[in-house]
Amino acid sequence: MGLFDFVKDAGAKMFGGAKEQPANTVQTREPSAADIERVQERNAASRLVKMVLGLGLDVENLSIKVDDGVATVNGKVASQAIKEKIVLAVGNTQGIGRVDDQLEIENPEPAATFYTVKSGDSLSKIAKQHYGNAMKYPAIFEANKPMLSDPDKIYPGQVLRIPPLAE
Repeated sequence: MGLFDFVKDAGAKMFGGAKEQPANTVQTREPSAADIERVQERNAASRLVKMVLGLGLDVENLSIKVDDGVATVNGKVASQAIKEKIVLAVGNTQGIGRVDDQLEIENPEPAATFYTVKSGDSLSKIAKQHYGNAMKYPAIFEANKPMLSDPDKIYPGQVLRIPPLAE
């Protein structure tokens, strides 16, 4: 558990730029900026839950709360790898600058290293840096599925899992 920082303006665009307002109901006053922001944060949290579940990541009782670019993630997962994938999927979303990981793990195991992609990086370059062998890039690619669908499609600011190599 803990806080993980991300590049708030990098990542998948999930949240529309238009101001979303509450459903049409009888109103006695104009909604305040704070009211609108709360509705947007609830909508953002709902979209994040849908996105994580859509990735097929097995998580029980997933809940996400968004507050001023910080996503707090709760639930229960079977492994460290699933936990890290959920944190990365949420954090690599534009508008999220930090993930407060409150996920419970059934079978704790060693954590992977997180690496922020820089301009000019490739998975083989990252593998060379972390493993000493560029040909180990498939380990990084596999560790980041289903968020990565192609080893050549990474972008600056994206955060990746760098798992320890199996002995």
